[in-house]
Amino acid sequence: MNVLITGGAGFIGTHLARRLLREGCSVTILDSFTPQIHGENGELPADLRDEVRLVRADVRDRERFHAALDGQETVVHLAAETGTGKSMYDVLEYEQVNVGGTAVLVDYLVNCRASKVGRLVVASSRAIYGEGKYHCEEHGVVYPPVRSKEQMLAGRFEPLCPHCGRECVMMATDEGAKIQPVSFYGLTKQVQEQMALLYGETLGISAYGLRYQNVFGPGQSLLNPYTGVLAIFSGLARKNLPINVFEDGQESRDFVYIDDVVEATWRCIAAQGESREVYNVGSGTNTSILAIAQRIVTSLGSSSTVTVTGDFRLGDIRHNKADIGKMERELGVTPRWSFDEGLAKFLEWATAREAGNLAYEESLQEMSKVNLFYKG
Repeated sequence: MNVLITGGAGFIGTHLARRLLREGCSVTILDSFTPQIHGENGELPADLRDEVRLVRADVRDRERFHAALDGQETVVHLAAETGTGKSMYDVLEYEQVNVGGTAVLVDYLVNCRASKVGRLVVASSRAIYGEGKYHCEEHGVVYPPVRSKEQMLAGRFEPLCPHCGRECVMMATDEGAKIQPVSFYGLTKQVQEQMALLYGETLGISAYGLRYQNVFGPGQSLLNPYTGVLAIFSGLARKNLPINVFEDGQESRDFVYIDDVVEATWRCIAAQGESREVYNVGSGTNTSILAIAQRIVTSLGSSSTVTVTGDFRLGDIRHNKADIGKMERELGVTPRWSFDEGLAKFLEWATAREAGNLAYEESLQEMSKVNLFYKG
């Protein structure tokens, strides 16, 4: 089939493109090569340059985006501004790219009578859940609100029950959980997903919202300071610089290896029949940020010191663990990569490349100026 991948020059897009080529698909990549992600390298990886059609364009460019859509049968919409923290102050950019760019895509699907697109796969995010699903001893399943500045300044980092205010315990968050994003990025992802499902139903085409967890592996950006704690920590460790861990270090994330993400995405592309579904795409396990920092330092033989600072960013969630039962049952995808196995592959890849300048401290200064980053 003919497949267009928006944002296809990025981390997930390039891995997916290779899989599609192995499956015999004709692949078009549309990408604007944002410097924050790609740096000065505005080129596809060498192994893809002669194998795919490349369209250099922004998803907000209606004319060029629509031209790239001509003749496509499946669209995988990955293009987006990423990073929860930055989204809280770079509001217009996130709205225009994430929501506006998706509107340009939907505009084509609705109004182009020659459209051959019969399948739409949109990169959603676990960020749409906010804090996600928890358990309170008194009130059972609850969905805590965003943690307040006052709560975290007092060193109380665990989410609180919205009914009694007591600390509650994380549960695996399933697709039926309450949607309550605590960042503007999460809100834009919610809108993208709902646009895809709404117009999939309206047009009678298949549409999938894939709620990716924390995707990692070889090929991810080592330049973007707003996403990717692995890139940040590994970059610091390679230079033997101090690594400061926010909160009490016990905040955790569901890290899912890129190969497992590509497999789940491919299953939606290749699915038979018409369907409109959402899926968590994760590992089903969570790892603390402190443990990650320590493993990276040990793996690299670094002399970096790891310090738990109590610093925090407003809008960050505390924990993340996906319930992946639906992905396993309906897509037949069970994650094959453990975090440790994936980390070893990522570090092997990263250490063969220049560490680069993440401008990490600068990003924290930006957040501090708009009252989103606080010292503990």
